[in-house]
Amino acid sequence: MFLCLATALVHVLLVFLHVAPPNPLSQQYSRQVNAWIFPLFEQNWRLFAPDPESVNRQISARTMHTAADGTVRASGWFDLTAVDNSAVRHNAFPSHTAQNMLRRAWSSYLETHGGDDQPRSERALMVQQYLTNIAADRVADHRGGTFESIQLRVITVPIAAPVTASGPDASAATPKPVETRYLPWWKVVPRGN
Repeated sequence: MFLCLATALVHVLLVFLHVAPPNPLSQQYSRQVNAWIFPLFEQNWRLFAPDPESVNRQISARTMHTAADGTVRASGWFDLTAVDNSAVRHNAFPSHTAQNMLRRAWSSYLETHGGDDQPRSERALMVQQYLTNIAADRVADHRGGTFESIQLRVITVPIAAPVTASGPDASAATPKPVETRYLPWWKVVPRGN
């Protein structure tokens, strides 16, 4: 009972310091506050002003394993986005996790890493580890086996602009190209995978 109460009080205090205007206390403990808040308790206002997606992303993963004889084997690509889509498609009450975890992790990765896949902050490293953990857990759940490294491939397909009654928009006349991005191989911490 005491542990639950203490945890709840600490949580409320850390969330308060996160959402409060900048002050000496929140600045002094910003590292601890951010470690508690991100990525699970992140605050944003997208519920009230959603930013609709302008692209579809297919995120796939493959794994690498070193066999006992020393040969290195890479698996085929496993479509993580298809797993999320199937969990949502025929479910009357899909979970928020099934709908958004992978997509939000990728959006956070883009915000913190840019186009060169180089982390530039503690938060960037945390987001990279979060994305790695999501991919590794999902591959292990669906494929099983052991692996030491994982690589992600993200295929970005632009969504065509809607055709209006007056005809297609001039900017929609030239479709944007499909982009394929390969992330570096990341080490996976063994957790029974």
